[in-house]
This record gives sequence, C-alpha cells and structure tokens, in this order.
Amino acid sequence: MADPAAVLSDLRAEGEELEQLVAPLAAEGWSMPTPAPGWTVAHQIAHLAWTDERALLSATDPGAFAEDAAQALTSPETFVDDGAQRLVDELPPASLLDCWRTGRAALHRALAGRPPGARLPWYGPPMSVASMATARLMETWAHGQDVADALGVRREPTARLRHVVRIGVRARDYAYMVHGLVPPAEEFRVELTAPDGDVWAYGPEDAVQRVTGAALDFCLLATQRAHRSDLALHAEGPDAAHWLDIAQAFAGPPGKGREPATVEGIGGGSADGAGAAL
Repeated sequence: MADPAAVLSDLRAEGEELEQLVAPLAAEGWSMPTPAPGWTVAHQIAHLAWTDERALLSATDPGAFAEDAAQALTSPETFVDDGAQRLVDELPPASLLDCWRTGRAALHRALAGRPPGARLPWYGPPMSVASMATARLMETWAHGQDVADALGVRREPTARLRHVVRIGVRARDYAYMVHGLVPPAEEFRVELTAPDGDVWAYGPEDAVQRVTGAALDFCLLATQRAHRSDLALHAEGPDAAHWLDIAQAFAGPPGKGREPATVEGIGGGSADGAGAAL
C-alpha cells in the first residue's frame, strides 16, 4: 500500500512544477491551444482546479459531495468539461492560477488530515487517501504534458512517474471493460526503466505476456498523450500487444488518444491528449 504522506509530497511537487510553466505566461499564453481539441492552456489548469475542488469536497463534506456528484452524473459525458469551461469563462488567468494554487494547498491539508483507513467518495468506487492523491498526481502530470507540448517545452521525467505507472498497470482490466472486452485471465509482467535507470517491475516473473520499455513512454501511452507507434514499448504475446492498443489510466469512456506524430514529438513522442481523467 502506498504511503499517503509520500504520495502527497509528490503531488505537491508535481503541481509546483506545472505552476512554474504557466505562472510566467502572459494572457495570450493562457489562450494558446493545447493538443486536446478545443482546450487552451487555461482549460487545462481550470480542469485541474475544478477536479481538485471536487476532491476537496469529497474529503471535507462527503454528504455535499454525494449531492454534487448525483447532479453531475445526470450529464456524464459533459460535466467534467463543463466545470472547466465555467472557470475559464469566469476567471481571468491570474485569478484562475490563484484558484488552482489555493485549491491545491487546501486539498493537501485536507487529505493529510484524514485518518488512516479513511475512504473518500468519488464518481466511481470510494478511494483511499493514497489512491485519491495518486489519481490527482496522474492527472496533474498528464495535463501538464498537454501544457508542455503546447509551449514546446521538454520536461525532465522524474521518479514521480512511478505513481502514474502504478495506476496504468492496475487499470489493465478496466481498459478492457470500457472497450466491452473480457480481460485476460492471466497476469502480465511489466518491466519499465525508470528515469534513474532502475527497473520498476509488476506481475509474475514467469508470465508469458510481457511489456517492457521506458517508464515515461508507458505513462504517455496510458494517459493517451502519445500514440503507441511513437513510443519505445515492446510487447511479448498477443494479449500484451492488444493491451498496449487500448491502455488507459483515466476513468470514463475510451479516449480517442493522439494521432501518430508526423514530426518528432515532445517528451518521448507525444502528440494529442485524451479524455479527462477522474
């Protein structure tokens, strides 16, 4: 089980790194389009701010969150995008940045203050504090990649990618189910090279179905920030190969993902972003 304090520390660092990218931007920079169709840099930050607000509500007032979620789920295909759009419409860039910054800090305090074993309601099954923080980190990293791609910035991968990898590996069966497919019965072996050269391994060592490659590339694939053909991931076995075609670390329906890059991509060959992760 992940240590909530360690995940929260990494979540804070991930947010601070993204803030360093957007804080210096002039107004026109916030209006710059990102690879996610119809989303500007402002939309990316607004989405993170909106989702952090919902996570904070879950951690501090579960009853109010349940009411909010019930209303949101009457529009399951649009409520996430609608929340981001509302903030973009209401707040100028400086205020939006402050909203996101303040919300991140409040969420950190709220999650850190939850007792051991606490379960937080969400739009799917309830989550532990560590799982909520990991999900927020994954989203911050993925939407940060959209921002970095829009700005033409190549980010240095960090050990925080391990949290994104963990979600992607654990979400294997979910990826099959959202495509209307039955997950394979056997476990896969996943061996990924971390930014520092270490190997992060999951699954039985003697598994027939195997995935190997760079951790960064797996994260780009699982968050649908890059097309598989632009990444250095290797599959052994037909089931492992199929999984790489449908993998997703985010909740909700399958995202369209990005088209293959026509030029060298940013951050390991990334091109377009996918649907919003919850």
